[in-house]
Amino acid sequence: MKINKIDHICIAVRDLDAARKVWEPLLGKSGPDDAYIDEREKINVARYWIGEVGFELMESTTPDGDVARYIEKNGEGVMVISLNVDNTREAVDELMAKDYPFIPDSRGEVARPFRDCEFAFIHPRKLNGVLTELINDKVNETT
Repeated sequence: MKINKIDHICIAVRDLDAARKVWEPLLGKSGPDDAYIDEREKINVARYWIGEVGFELMESTTPDGDVARYIEKNGEGVMVISLNVDNTREAVDELMAKDYPFIPDSRGEVARPFRDCEFAFIHPRKLNGVLTELINDKVNETT
């Protein structure tokens, strides 16, 4: 498995609008480069491009969402470091063979769809408490 780059960094926030007012002047942005709601993951996201790396502010859309639970336990702050790989499923298979634990979604799937790519979360207990995501640029036609 080859890590191509840091894909994005996610900051868990309680109030996305309030966080935008703090972060956008620092980032030199007047708004997000990409804003979206992912109903499946229960998140509302403002994404900014800093060079080739995404910087995301995420708020939970529900009180039982992963971001809400993270904030409840840890407070606001860096929640996810995402690493770009060529093929998410192949990277998962390789790391599972090396005893890296992954977090399945509610259906038990490790590789999750997002737009035209797939991502998977390595459990933070393996990586010094850091929730680490593997993501590819687009779904491989053979997967």
